[in-house]
Amino acid sequence: MPEAQAPLSVATEIAQLLQRLGVPDAAHTGGELTVRSPVTGEVVAQVRQTSTAEATGTIGQAHEAFKAWRNVPAPRRGELVRLLGEELRAAKADLGRLVTLEAGKIPTEGAGEVQEMIDICDFAVGLSRQLYGLTLATERAEHRMMETWHPLGVCGVISAFNFPVAVWSWNAALALVCGDSVVWKPSEKTPLTALAVHAIAQRALARFGGAPEGLLGLLLGQRDIGEVLVDDHRVPILSATGSTAMGRQVGPKLAARFARAILELGGNNAAIVTPSADLDLTLRAIAFSAMGTAGQRCTTLRRLFVHDSVYDALVPKLAKVYGNVQVGDPREAGTLVGPLIDRAAFDGMQKALGESREIGATVHGGQRVEGIGTQDAFYVRPALVELKSHGGPVLRETFAPILYVVRYTSLDDAIEWHNAVGAGLSSSIFTLNVREAERFLSSAGSDCGIANVNIGPSGAEIGGAFGGEKETGGGREAGSDSWKAYMRRATNTINYSTALPLAQGVTFEIND
Repeated sequence: MPEAQAPLSVATEIAQLLQRLGVPDAAHTGGELTVRSPVTGEVVAQVRQTSTAEATGTIGQAHEAFKAWRNVPAPRRGELVRLLGEELRAAKADLGRLVTLEAGKIPTEGAGEVQEMIDICDFAVGLSRQLYGLTLATERAEHRMMETWHPLGVCGVISAFNFPVAVWSWNAALALVCGDSVVWKPSEKTPLTALAVHAIAQRALARFGGAPEGLLGLLLGQRDIGEVLVDDHRVPILSATGSTAMGRQVGPKLAARFARAILELGGNNAAIVTPSADLDLTLRAIAFSAMGTAGQRCTTLRRLFVHDSVYDALVPKLAKVYGNVQVGDPREAGTLVGPLIDRAAFDGMQKALGESREIGATVHGGQRVEGIGTQDAFYVRPALVELKSHGGPVLRETFAPILYVVRYTSLDDAIEWHNAVGAGLSSSIFTLNVREAERFLSSAGSDCGIANVNIGPSGAEIGGAFGGEKETGGGREAGSDSWKAYMRRATNTINYSTALPLAQGVTFEIND
């Protein structure tokens, strides 16, 4: 029998993936930006950063591209997105694997993120023939009033490490069919997947033929490059995904120049488990929502309110699941929880757990898992924290696999605690009682942009508008009518009579 070959190093496998995906070696070697894989902690690339002058030039090129692209019929624009979806299908296995190696996701999540890109392309292709306005009733005889929608301009996209490719696609697919050009600044922690997506998009552009140069731009670098995108008046709309702290800085700058902001920020998401809940289903839903992506989703379940009557039946089982879940290299079969992105994430988790212990909480798990990768790889056991009351670190989002659990006896109290945090992204209730479900979904219930019944808060589909309220930023991306954010609305009135009646009965007669 032939000898089994040793597995490739992460750096070698990434280099091979980038080559197959069409990224030239010069783009990820010899640059100033050091890229580490959280899987092993090793350095896997040295990416050349975009200079501020180059960033300004890229934006200028996108601005000129917009002037041409806005005149292309929307169904024709949809053809480009259709081709992008085809190219993503062809590259799904390699791009999904690259997401795993650069962001640390388990393979099904890496592939799932690429599938999400494909899905939004499909959605946007259909949308390209459905950019509908309205015909409006007018009080004036022989007049017609209507609204029309027009392309807005350059759409800037700033994305985070935890969804390194899907967030770009949510914005780019819609922006392209709406007639906008797109300039993307990905996280400095995950530039390799961005390079790969850009190469895939270039293949779609080549097949399309005739798209203006600069329609899709890419900026690589640190915060200063993102600031160029935020400050440039030629970017009338910016989608920014990241922390609430980032949003507090970006939002006022955009407002100062009257640019449109789509802010997708933090989420301190909660679920309520009622006495009637299907506990087996609830247990499975909590496990994925709280531990998936190592707790590094904006929709991760972070707070759990369990009714006193079912607390002892559910929480010990949940603690057992937390103790048994396989933490490890995401490339290995059976792994469900991969690494944290870096040391800062690990330190933030340990700080929050220390604060929990100080206020008398019972902490299950949370310790570092040793022996995987280098000292720069940070694997942890997910932490289940039983709190005596709703307070302390639970009131802020810690981007790590920590689930805080609190007993409740009154649904009114549970909903009040649920809403007592700054963020308002995603939420769930587990119940077989229709009154409880409807109460949670009502205006007096969850204050989040996403409210679910009998499924967890994590794992939204692209068909619905994605986003949240309060400190989550109020932005909406993906499905429903989110496309309207990428266009400008015009109300048109057409007079086809020989008279000139004024609205509201106003008269204004002049002498010839």
